[in-house]
Amino acid sequence: MKYINRDGNVFEDEANLEIIRHTTSHIMAQAVKRLYPDAKLAIGPAIENGFYYDFDNLDIKQEDLEKIELEMKKIIKENLKIESFKLPRDEAIKLMESKGEIYKVELINDFEDGEEISFFKQGEYVDLCVGPHLIYTKAVKAFKLLNITGAYWRGNENNKMLTRIYGTAFDTKEALDEYLYVLEESKKRDHRKLGKELELFFFDESAPGMAYWLPKGMKMLNVLIDFWRKIHEERGYQEFSGPQLNSSSLWKTSGHWDHYKEDMFVLTDADGNEQALKPMNCPNSIKVYASKLRSYKDLPLRFSDIDVIHRNEKSGQLNGLFRVRMFRQDDSHNYITEEQISSEIKDIIEIAKNLYGIFGLEFKLTLSTRPDDYMGEIEVWNKAEADLKSVLDEICGENNYTVNEGDGAFYGPKIDIKMKDCLGREWQMGTVQLDFQLPMRFNISYIDKNGEKKTPILVHRAIFGSFERFIGILTEHYAGTFPLWLSPVQVKILSLSENEIEYANDIKKKLEKAGFRVEVDSSDEKIGYKIRQAQLEKLPYMIILGKNEVENNNISVRARNGEKIDGILLDEFISKLNKEVEEVLKK
Repeated sequence: MKYINRDGNVFEDEANLEIIRHTTSHIMAQAVKRLYPDAKLAIGPAIENGFYYDFDNLDIKQEDLEKIELEMKKIIKENLKIESFKLPRDEAIKLMESKGEIYKVELINDFEDGEEISFFKQGEYVDLCVGPHLIYTKAVKAFKLLNITGAYWRGNENNKMLTRIYGTAFDTKEALDEYLYVLEESKKRDHRKLGKELELFFFDESAPGMAYWLPKGMKMLNVLIDFWRKIHEERGYQEFSGPQLNSSSLWKTSGHWDHYKEDMFVLTDADGNEQALKPMNCPNSIKVYASKLRSYKDLPLRFSDIDVIHRNEKSGQLNGLFRVRMFRQDDSHNYITEEQISSEIKDIIEIAKNLYGIFGLEFKLTLSTRPDDYMGEIEVWNKAEADLKSVLDEICGENNYTVNEGDGAFYGPKIDIKMKDCLGREWQMGTVQLDFQLPMRFNISYIDKNGEKKTPILVHRAIFGSFERFIGILTEHYAGTFPLWLSPVQVKILSLSENEIEYANDIKKKLEKAGFRVEVDSSDEKIGYKIRQAQLEKLPYMIILGKNEVENNNISVRARNGEKIDGILLDEFISKLNKEVEEVLKK
């Protein structure tokens, strides 16, 4: 695929979606200007999975996108040549002023005097742009306009609200169709919608970014937490809990005050002291470590915790359980010696494999290196990065993981866990961070075998990332049809009439004694309605009780997958449930 850069040079790249999408954004803007000549152009970049363009003086509805798409197809069919040219700053301003493009003029005014300004032209359409673009409009093969939103000019809420049109483009129709399928399926699986429908959780304007967990959701959350605890206790982890509110002095020592304060909830107590709700658990974990003298024989020392933490995310960034202000991180801080780096990280990755394997999820690892605002000595950072790289080379093999330059934490490099769900969507999940800085800042130590004080190395690690976010992802991954072991209600008992209610309650007690989560629907509704309701709740199993079941002291079962078992003994059904759970959890 040929494309042109800002200098007019032609190159060839067969698979550059960014160039396709950038070109398509210009075609969309040209179509808008043809249909709505009074619209004003703002900016229109390619983004992950697509593109957008912002307009002023454009009053359109979702149904108008089809009309814009038709005009775009005309422009593509015209096969307009796309050409680049440059103008001095003053001439560039005059050009955009002549077209009434006030936002482009504002952008050009940001350039230095004497600087040449890059433009791209296709037919009558001219746009301020650095490119690159395709050579001809006909090279765009597959696109779709998606939706309309509002967006502040330059992302500043003090500026005017513009109209933003989102779209996407691919190099083939097949790739576009696949993306649109995933997009549509994602809407059906939206965890915010399902969370409310399945009575798991909801959000309310009284507490932005903080979930209300309903009884069923709380059951599922606790099941996941209990499972997580069991796995970690078997691996020698010790759980602790720390304060929600800490003095600013703690956060100044840790470095969070300088690097993270704007994302913290800061307040003043009754005595006038500056406090902050904790946005992470590491300083409290260090306080626990420092509460007594430690020996090299104690290491590795693994302190896990699931305390609630708070982060002051901007309202525009909040996104259901995926981006919240209050959550429970599946956290641990492991204190080790330098010699234990390799074995400890391997052990953490092994835990991740086990936990993700339970859900049938695959993940890949990414090494994130030193950011610009790093803390500490460059030599220490170089060593930490080399240590992580060595472990990844051993675990994954060289070149079988990716490197994300500059995306490490301010106190150390990290390994990020990136997972794919059943729709192929990638999620940033857990992290393993190697930290030489905080132990030194807090002056913690252990006594080595020679009786000398040494500084431990701190490994920050989370596997799920947070329980809230992981449940949001699982809700969409399973489309609400959670596996039996995790489902908040595993069995629902439906009675045909009031004559079976006593037997239903007896069955419920026996199932609960066997460790299962059960509900009884003893309402006066007809059995067909009760079955439909249970299906809408996506329950793994229904037990249907009528006269025959009571007389024969057995049950009839209907499974979520359509399987039916009539006249089975309760003990047999319990054995079936136990086997189904064990087959998953013993993977």
